[in-house]
Amino acid sequence: MTSFFFAWRYLRSKKSTNAINIIAWISMVAIGVVTAALVVVLSVFNGFEDLVRQMYGDFYADLQMVPASGKWVRLSEEQIEKIKKIEGVISVETVLQERAILLDDEDKSIVWLKGVTENYGSHSGIPGHMLRGEFYVGDSLNPRLVLGAGVEQSLQIVAGQSPMPVTVYLPNREAGPGADPASAMLSANAFAAGSFAVQQEFDEQFAFTHVAFLRYMLGLSGQDFSSLEIFIQSGFSSEKIKNEISKIAGEGYTIKTKFEQNQGLFSAMKTEKLIIYAVSFLILVIAGFNIVSSLTMTVIEKQKDIAVLKAMGANDALVYSIFLYLGILLAGVGAVAGFLIGLLICLGQEHFHWVKLGGQSFIIDYYPVAVRLSDMGVVATIVITMALLSAWMPSRRATETYYSLR
Repeated sequence: MTSFFFAWRYLRSKKSTNAINIIAWISMVAIGVVTAALVVVLSVFNGFEDLVRQMYGDFYADLQMVPASGKWVRLSEEQIEKIKKIEGVISVETVLQERAILLDDEDKSIVWLKGVTENYGSHSGIPGHMLRGEFYVGDSLNPRLVLGAGVEQSLQIVAGQSPMPVTVYLPNREAGPGADPASAMLSANAFAAGSFAVQQEFDEQFAFTHVAFLRYMLGLSGQDFSSLEIFIQSGFSSEKIKNEISKIAGEGYTIKTKFEQNQGLFSAMKTEKLIIYAVSFLILVIAGFNIVSSLTMTVIEKQKDIAVLKAMGANDALVYSIFLYLGILLAGVGAVAGFLIGLLICLGQEHFHWVKLGGQSFIIDYYPVAVRLSDMGVVATIVITMALLSAWMPSRRATETYYSLR
């Protein structure tokens, strides 16, 4: 505590040369500004990350089983029942997915038609993003369509209100390579029950219908499906359940978590965050040179004080720790001020939406923020590391300083 007391007095005391005070203030302000900027940037990045995770997470199931090769998943009823009985599994949905053409008079849209059961909407996040109508897929005899907003716009209809059905064209699996175009496709009519808007990538490419209708149109058996989608109760480990499902299903299948279903996007977001940390550290290192300058000049100015302390019995370790603490205080005062300013900006943006997004957005019209303690810990670690590195050389020099009191 003695060394900290001396460091605190040196920080507060007026220096004989005004330039030392100016450099010290510049270093604290620079660290404060960089810290505040880092808090704000990371919080905004977290806000966008949470928003993207929510959008993509609502579309994807917690786990998805797909064939490692080929097109169809083939599991017995006994295997599916075993998967349903795994602790933490809420629902197991058999899904069919195929390319289809939707036609309304002269307007058409090529989509991925996803066949699901009537219970799918109870566990999926899609119903929470309905623009019009309801998430209702009908049954095998009376199928309904739930269209993405982009698909609905391409067909120029109002889902849930259009009096005419949409014609669904699907490939005829029994047609050979040389079949004429008329027999290469099968068609059926289905009314549009509603439309959803999750994310443009999905809204323009996907439509939902009943799995039994799609199975009938494709001429598939009851054991053939494109994927198995598993919904998990909150609080249970998806990795653990994934391993249990893998043991039941055996080889030949790939089981993906939400992250793995869109690994490219989430990996890119993690990489971007690491780049932000790296760039911020470099900026703080540059700010640290001001601390080196300030401490070096303080050591030169306090040569007489150092000599007095040594004459009174202070060892090199005490002198070293005094200036090491002084460097930490210079960085710490700036960092604390930066944290407070950054948090105030984030809280203001969260509650008052000060900064708006340019253009138009269907989801939000302001920059989202999400403050995370883990990020604050990383920022604090970076600042402390930079402070220690900056204070090390001047502190070593202080122990080697010789000043005659005669």
